Amino acid sequence: MSDLIAAISTAPVPAAIGILRLSGPGALEAVDRVFRAARGGPMAAAPDRKLVYGTLLDGQGSPIDQVLATVSRGPNSYTGEDTAELQCHGSPMVLTLGLEALCAAGARPAGPGEFTRRAFLNGRLDLPQAEAVGDLLEARTDAAVRPAAGQLGGALSRRVEAVYNGLVDLMAHFHAVLDYPDEDIDPFRASELAAALAAATDGLSALLETYDRGKYLVQGVPCAIVGAPNAGKSSLLNALLGYERAIVTPIPGTTRDTVEETVRLGGVLLRLIDTAGLRKTEDPVERLGVERSRRAMEEAGLILVVLDQSRPATEEDKELVRQAVDLAPTILVLNKADLPQGLDFTEDLHLAPATPVSAKAGAGLEDLGELVAGMFPQPAAGEAGAVLTNARQAEAARRALESVRAASEGLALGITPDAVLTDVEGAMAALGELTGRSVREDVVERIFARFCVGK
Repeated sequence: MSDLIAAISTAPVPAAIGILRLSGPGALEAVDRVFRAARGGPMAAAPDRKLVYGTLLDGQGSPIDQVLATVSRGPNSYTGEDTAELQCHGSPMVLTLGLEALCAAGARPAGPGEFTRRAFLNGRLDLPQAEAVGDLLEARTDAAVRPAAGQLGGALSRRVEAVYNGLVDLMAHFHAVLDYPDEDIDPFRASELAAALAAATDGLSALLETYDRGKYLVQGVPCAIVGAPNAGKSSLLNALLGYERAIVTPIPGTTRDTVEETVRLGGVLLRLIDTAGLRKTEDPVERLGVERSRRAMEEAGLILVVLDQSRPATEEDKELVRQAVDLAPTILVLNKADLPQGLDFTEDLHLAPATPVSAKAGAGLEDLGELVAGMFPQPAAGEAGAVLTNARQAEAARRALESVRAASEGLALGITPDAVLTDVEGAMAALGELTGRSVREDVVERIFARFCVGK
């Protein structure tokens, strides 16, 4: 992080505004080589975060654009380093020429996520906040924006720090009594240790319970559309998408493989998986499709069981409903509502909420969306952001909880406090990985690899 980086921070398409960004040693001097203020002196002498109007110049000193420039000096900047931004007209060619000029002035092109990575390494953001930047960039629903914005504001970090600090206080008290026996310090009691471990267990357990909801808000709910052949699964997929993505024919077994698409329904982002019709078959290709359908059900966060309501339910239909309900939240989609009803509502069909639709006519989808919204409600205002949203966070929290539980079990078995606190140290290390206090370099590489250049 000892060099100067530059990037185009806006999309490479014609737009009203385009932004060039600089960060690192010599950022203010470099911007002065490519920018001439209409009035006043160099940007190196300008106040922080004040927009200055002037001309952007290419490497030969010729005008490229009329722009606004601003600087922010470290450590009070996004990256913690000296930074500068040039707000140009959003011409991809203007931005390209501007970036070339900045590189000629001493910068190098930034890699994906390098600005945010520097913010993390310089202590301006912790790891959940840095991950939240990526989540905001990829958010496709308002429900996904809220937890990302909350995490960026530190909501998850504060929740983790509350548990971490409780364990730090515990360790500090123990070592103070051990290292300074002659001082007037309250004795370290097993009851104090037990209470602190119980509080940490409760806090981490509650935190882990947020993972499924958090990951669905950010990543979308994996939703398997299942049913017998010709029940209307592909027709439902097409109706939800608003275009014909899957082939629909009256011939049973048309869908041989899973078809995946993303749609927003009831304010919830669904990762729809249209599956092969579930039935016994001797066709080896169709049998592979049926096996994939069953795997999709096992991995789903929501299952839409499509039933042809124009005919009586078969034993296979009823068994499918029972299997789905055991695996995930389930909605029965009673398709072909435009035809006379022939479905008999037996006990098995009351195991999950049901709603009639006509996939062919596109009717009933709004009611289906309301059921989906009820199953995956948006977090309350006070909870937004204080949730785990990815597997890395959940895995670290899970290891922390296992260590705290091991400490509690050891204490109950009469193990001495110094040995018990070894597990407490393990919990603290895991929480440190969650927030980025002690995260490995390869983990950091993976996190920032998904970022776009210029962020």
